[in-house]
Amino acid sequence: MSDKLPTTIVIFGATGDLTQRKLVPALYTLWQKERLPQAFQIVGFSRSEWDSAEFRKKMKKGLDEHSRTELTKEDWKEFSERLHYISGSTTEPDGYKKLNDMLTELEGEQPANRMYYLSVPPKIFPPIVHNLYDQGMTKEEGDVWRRVIVEKPFGFDLESATSLNDSLHEVLDEDQIYRIDHYLAKETVQNILVFRFGNTIFEPIWNRNYIESVQITAAESVEVGSRAGYYDSSGVLRDMFQNHLLQLLTIVAMEPPASFAANAIRNEKSKVLESIRPMHAATETVRGQYVGYRQAEGVADRSQTATYAAMRLFIDNWRWKDVPFYLRSGKALKEKKTEITINFKSPPHMMFPLPAEYHINSNMLSICIQPDEGIHLSVEAKVPDTSAEMRSVDMEFHYKDSFGAGAIPEAYERLLFEALNGDASLFTRGDNIELAWSLIDPILKSWDESVPPLMFYEQGSWGPTESHKFIAQTQDIWRMGCGGH
Repeated sequence: MSDKLPTTIVIFGATGDLTQRKLVPALYTLWQKERLPQAFQIVGFSRSEWDSAEFRKKMKKGLDEHSRTELTKEDWKEFSERLHYISGSTTEPDGYKKLNDMLTELEGEQPANRMYYLSVPPKIFPPIVHNLYDQGMTKEEGDVWRRVIVEKPFGFDLESATSLNDSLHEVLDEDQIYRIDHYLAKETVQNILVFRFGNTIFEPIWNRNYIESVQITAAESVEVGSRAGYYDSSGVLRDMFQNHLLQLLTIVAMEPPASFAANAIRNEKSKVLESIRPMHAATETVRGQYVGYRQAEGVADRSQTATYAAMRLFIDNWRWKDVPFYLRSGKALKEKKTEITINFKSPPHMMFPLPAEYHINSNMLSICIQPDEGIHLSVEAKVPDTSAEMRSVDMEFHYKDSFGAGAIPEAYERLLFEALNGDASLFTRGDNIELAWSLIDPILKSWDESVPPLMFYEQGSWGPTESHKFIAQTQDIWRMGCGGH
């Protein structure tokens, strides 16, 4: 990356786990790859009474444990000289004056770009950006830019998300705001667009004429663990559906954008969300809770929080009319696995000499997002030495085989790189978030009224048995072409 102006990266909430595990290791890797501006500084800001020496010590520990590239003594010395820290309150103006004085001293007389990373709870977003604005720290002049990255969750419901957007927009332009959804930075998610629009053989059949159904699964094998207190007030819909799964759906279902520019892509995503038919929670959702969840510390004794959900939705547009999209996610399931499965229609006529009851599998395309990143295409092949018996075989692509085991970068590495370059295509736009919440809010309200009833499932299973009956309503089953059940 080349940038004539110096760049300062300010991390609010710098003493938190995310900074040590993800942000600084990602910035270090970008520096090693020569993808940061030549002149850059990283400044941590938080309440803890640290100094720059203590901050560097903590960040070195994080790099030793989490960096994917070698940390040599020489590299650390050079990199650590760019790490600084200042303590202060995120809600009091005095801290921002001290911060601005430090930044001015570090940057010298030359104008500098600034990127503010808000690794803090959403309720603190407004006071931070308003204090930055009051100190003149968000003002852009000429080629100098100011950008703000905010972490998820972005709101708790539609009302809070709208209020949060309004508060940010009071002092920032939309193109200054970068809302993170780290799923969008996964290499396999980005590859969906290349797969669809970079290969002429798939786009002509990517529609209701050839596709029977679409399934998106994000399964986690772990329990809620130390997040139980937070999770019990959130649940699976807020944790996974409103952001990650609906974003994956938009990438699968969107129309070809006019260009690869951020707004062109995000416009098409918004069109998909606007076209989703309102769902009826009683008939188009299943909610479950794994056995033992209520015993976790921080969980209410009779908690009704769902740790599993499945839903069926329809996109009412020309491309997808009446094609069911199934989304599911849950905790304490059999495997950790995220994949998108495209189930194609069966051939309209079979001329082969087969028994009347013979079942021919339809073609299936599986986009494996994690953990075994790649693509599987299931096709039918004739079994040797038979008249016409068929068997499903896989045509496979795996990133580790084609590009090497360490080819896929960490999501935060890509997100930080794109934000520094001003490319917002991997970040969620404000209207996009509000549209997603408008779909999830009615379901949450129905669930609060126990519609549908909460079902229980054993840990290590694939969720409540009702989810299998649910998908069978359309003569379908849960499919996983990347392995699994």
